[in-house]
Amino acid sequence: MNFIVETEQEDDGRWLAEVLELPGVLAYGDTPEQARAKAQALALRVVAERLEHGELAPDLVSVSFAAA
Repeated sequence: MNFIVETEQEDDGRWLAEVLELPGVLAYGDTPEQARAKAQALALRVVAERLEHGELAPDLVSVSFAAA
């Protein structure tokens, strides 16, 4: 699995990072790096939960992130 993390700055100055391949996986931070790190951690939790519930084959899982 390759995930693209898109970041953008909100009008209030906060940064928003979203993992495009996982709808609803987004996080805010004070910096783009902080927002990206939080979104990546959340994405890993989502993938782990899907593995736990048999929604993904564990032998097919390899994860990498790229900034957009």
